[in-house]
Amino acid sequence: MTRARDELLEALSAAIDEVSPGHTIVATFETPRQASHGDLACTAAMPLAKAQRRNPREVAAELIAALRAKTAVERWVESIDVAGPGFINLHLRAAARQRVVTEILGAGPAFGRRPESGGEPVIVEFVSANPTGPLHVGHARQAALGDAVCNLLQTQGRKVTREFYYNDAGVQIATLANSVSARLHGLAPGHAGWPEAAYNGEYIADIATEFAAAKTVKADDREFTASGLIDDLEGIGEFAVAYLRHEQDLDLEAFGVRFDNYFLESSLYESGRVEATVARLVAAGKTYEDGGALWLRTTDYGDDKDRVMRKSDGSYTYFVPDVAYHLAKFERGFRQAINIQGTDHHGTIARVRAGLQAAGEGIPVSYPEYVLNTMVRVERGGEEVKISKRAGGYVTLRDLIEWTSRDAVRFFMLSRKADTEFTFDVDLARKQNDENPVFYVQYAHARICSVIEQYRAQGGDVSKPAEAALALLAAPSETALLRKLADYPDMLATAAANLAPHEVAFYLRELAAAFHSYYAAERFLVDDAELARARLALLAATRDVIRNALTVLGVSAPDRLQRDPDPA
Repeated sequence: MTRARDELLEALSAAIDEVSPGHTIVATFETPRQASHGDLACTAAMPLAKAQRRNPREVAAELIAALRAKTAVERWVESIDVAGPGFINLHLRAAARQRVVTEILGAGPAFGRRPESGGEPVIVEFVSANPTGPLHVGHARQAALGDAVCNLLQTQGRKVTREFYYNDAGVQIATLANSVSARLHGLAPGHAGWPEAAYNGEYIADIATEFAAAKTVKADDREFTASGLIDDLEGIGEFAVAYLRHEQDLDLEAFGVRFDNYFLESSLYESGRVEATVARLVAAGKTYEDGGALWLRTTDYGDDKDRVMRKSDGSYTYFVPDVAYHLAKFERGFRQAINIQGTDHHGTIARVRAGLQAAGEGIPVSYPEYVLNTMVRVERGGEEVKISKRAGGYVTLRDLIEWTSRDAVRFFMLSRKADTEFTFDVDLARKQNDENPVFYVQYAHARICSVIEQYRAQGGDVSKPAEAALALLAAPSETALLRKLADYPDMLATAAANLAPHEVAFYLRELAAAFHSYYAAERFLVDDAELARARLALLAATRDVIRNALTVLGVSAPDRLQRDPDPA
């Protein structure tokens, strides 16, 4: 159906040109929610009619007349009609819908993907946790989102760089060093003399033990050997940062997330980028001094008030190194930059963009783009879980993986729109039945693998499923499944354009539902050999699309799954 849709899109574009020469609209199709409304729908008549001050149904009638003269319409379309205020609904021939099976099986993992375009590269920054503690559930959501956004962009032929920005400079690093130092001096949370601002998790004691033993730790870009001297505060801080970066690396590896590059906040100061950025803004006349502080005129760029860049004590505010960092991204050749961050960063968006505009480098006003996510509430046994022994005051990514599974954490974190509130139900994520959304989808894949294996065991020919008599796929549940399979390429393109991996999760649940309905309605290993072969071809195509979509989300597609026993 992909070929049919492409040819029909060309026919629609030509028909629009004929009916309204000089128009500015782009020919597109939508998929009707109700099967009775056809396989494809077009809304072009409404905007064309508005521009011409005409009745939309009259314009729709002219478009239909022009479409009927096209070879592609004659080949692929059964009927066309006008509905409502001017919708054009196309009902495809059965062969057009059935063709998608051949297309899927021919393309395999490439179905729905576009070849690498060679266009401008895009950089996606995500997780970017402070190296001061284990990754928490908010980082888990950002990791799942960022990785899936990268995968989506790659399905559309984009060249993507995954980057982790380490906030390894500032007050929090000093707090980390002081916390470990206190442990080395025999103190613990609750003791007299324990620092008020210290980190209280058990991981601080682990770091102190390793430091005292003069251990060596390796992170992604560094190796550090502890001195073992309890008064070596600088060494304690460096060791603690390396230790936690190593721990975070392990957590991300367990989560199946990789990065192409790690960028250190400290490098912005060491290289002079922060000072150079401030000097550039001062030279551009975009700053002023007041009360001993240096201010940036962010109101010139839509902010609600001007912002302090350099405080009276000479230190820089949080957004200044961010401006320097994003200038570096632009200078590195990334004309599109996407940041996956928590909603607590919302307040910095306007000031970072203002700083970039004020720098006078011709950076777009929407640079960088942001995908903001809300924090995650974790529930277990019907009650909220807030404490982790290892981390102290929060639940970690490692906790969630150990309590459930990597697949469950990935799928659950992507099952809602990023900026909506989300509760991670540990008990639900552990269930092996249809209540658990990731099991529901994976079980569809496993069921198909089981049927194909049974077919093979009975002597069925699975070597060339695409050569089956697909015209036999005429049952209502087969038609519904074929339609859903045909939606996959456009769904991928839309999800990528919207930076919305939850749309892939939604699609997977709908596709799994269509398959499970088919499974309940029809038998596959029937006596009619040609019908059995056709149905196995449809199953194989469904299996491939489920696997492809799960891969985009970073979730596995198991061949076998064991269901929980049904309650008596």
